[in-house]
Amino acid sequence: MADDGIGKEACQRFYENLQLVLKGPNIQYMPLSDIRLLAEKTGTRTKHGSYGWRSMISNRLAPRTVYLGSPSVRLPNPSDLHRKLMDGAPDELHKILQVMRTLPMICVRRQMGNNGEYNPICNLYVSMADAKNARLAYMWSNTMREPSRRSPGPEFIMIHIPEEHLLRQQVLTIPEFGLNLALGTDYMGEDKKGFLRQAMYGADERGMLGLHAGTKMVTVRDVSADRLKKYGVFLFGLTATGKSTWSCHQLGLDHKRGEKTEVAQDDIVFLKKDGSAFGTEIGFYVKTDVDPKSQEAMYHALIHRTALLENVMIEADGSLNFLDEKLCANGRAVIQKDKLAVKRGHKLVSIASPSINLPPLDEMDGLVFAFITRRNTIMGFSQELTPEQAVLAYLWGESTHSFATQPDKAGESTRIVGTDDFIIGSRARKVNRFYEIIMGLAERYPGKLRCFQYNTGGMGEILEAKEVDGKLQKKLVRKATRVPIDLMAGIQRGDLRGTNTYQPGRLGTREIVSCEGQDLSSYDAKKLYTEEQIQEYVRDLVEGRRRFTEEIAREGLDPKIVELAERSFESCGAQKKKSVPVGVDVKEEAPKPASAEIRSLLPRSIFSEPKARPPRPFHSRIR
Repeated sequence: MADDGIGKEACQRFYENLQLVLKGPNIQYMPLSDIRLLAEKTGTRTKHGSYGWRSMISNRLAPRTVYLGSPSVRLPNPSDLHRKLMDGAPDELHKILQVMRTLPMICVRRQMGNNGEYNPICNLYVSMADAKNARLAYMWSNTMREPSRRSPGPEFIMIHIPEEHLLRQQVLTIPEFGLNLALGTDYMGEDKKGFLRQAMYGADERGMLGLHAGTKMVTVRDVSADRLKKYGVFLFGLTATGKSTWSCHQLGLDHKRGEKTEVAQDDIVFLKKDGSAFGTEIGFYVKTDVDPKSQEAMYHALIHRTALLENVMIEADGSLNFLDEKLCANGRAVIQKDKLAVKRGHKLVSIASPSINLPPLDEMDGLVFAFITRRNTIMGFSQELTPEQAVLAYLWGESTHSFATQPDKAGESTRIVGTDDFIIGSRARKVNRFYEIIMGLAERYPGKLRCFQYNTGGMGEILEAKEVDGKLQKKLVRKATRVPIDLMAGIQRGDLRGTNTYQPGRLGTREIVSCEGQDLSSYDAKKLYTEEQIQEYVRDLVEGRRRFTEEIAREGLDPKIVELAERSFESCGAQKKKSVPVGVDVKEEAPKPASAEIRSLLPRSIFSEPKARPPRPFHSRIR
């Protein structure tokens, strides 16, 4: 295949030229102490002694992120915008080489992970054309540790130039050469995710599996054995579903009897075949919409002087108002893991795990894979999964769009493999690796692997959908009854203690029917919907899962996983569909229409085939 200007050969030429540019006199390699002084000059000091800043861009440029290099690392279904950015990438890369020869820049060098095997060294280069950009380097540096000669790792490079024009906003990722470039944005999340995305790709290449999941160690008193048991827990979840919240939650455990939660990670880990997981960060980049009563540990870390705040409401007297989102609904902060603490008597006690890693399964009493979703209609608050069903939960990575954040898509399912929107290359490859690991663990450690799906949304939502002037409009008729945080904590606590009761449910899984100290009788879909409505919701869910499975199958999904999905659909009452050849594009059958009454209550999903990509002219500006 000829190099088209963004292929591996062109990327290699850019990488080689970049190595020369990075040695220029305009680039200052600075220790963290010096960067701190620069950053604090442009920050606002709070009454707690911490600092906060504002950014012009308050979210990642996910729709403007493209991957360059070999065909195997590029986006499998690029949008028109992705194609436009890829077409312009050679010119953009050429310009970057030019401006970096003269642009004032600083570089900080940090290290990810803390293990004897895989510890990427991360080099962040930030433009200082605007002095406020120093806080990008300072905040990100506090998520990583100082590099160590005793734990060498692959070298990654991130170039961050916020001054690029907003019309040319983009994030260019070059995985095969450990490069990421963020242009036209001053959001620190691009630096964090740029390095972590690259690290997950590197972990996958080394036989591990990069996961978008939090991890913790939980010690509970098992009621059947009447002794303390230690479990490793993985918590998967899309942004805003509660992954960080539940990674750092104490679950109402009885610390006087030796029960406790120890937080290891809240975002990205690397899973190994023995059930162990390498952590990545010492500082967590968390959302700040925290209730101090239900999220005590995170709250104490947020008000500690070491917290670094971004787009959080800081009042004139230096007070912090984490729930005031009038100026920005994505307040963030870098908090230190060792500052997560809860009050015991008159003392603050850390709940941080001594290590950022999880040990192998043979060193624990059990391992729990928990998949967090957020749905608002008929899905129960907890389902117990078999290892095979856990693979499907990883494949579908489900949640729904919120009426509060995206009214035009409210109620619609969103699915992202592994809840991980940072996958480079084939998504099917990730699912296949997860299947291999989890089924291997189930075989080698019978009875030690448990899997759940938790719904942190609610039940009973009704949306009316109608067309007005050719556009679909939605009206919230009945809000969902949200799962209270103390109930969800009780469910997770009971699952670990072994006190909850499950029975076969309508989705082919075992659904919770009783939880220690909690009444679940009011959370019954039959009290909220007619049987016809329930069946339509189930049908809609199955059809969405089936379409998504077929989409991922075209990227090389293991036929055994396709068969598992089909059996799952049948267990929900769906008719068996003619098998889909893995890796072969097919024309989908039109879904059966729902009745007008039920259709008005159900979310609508739009599925379209990607357009054929036109050939690109050969670019040769990068030498």
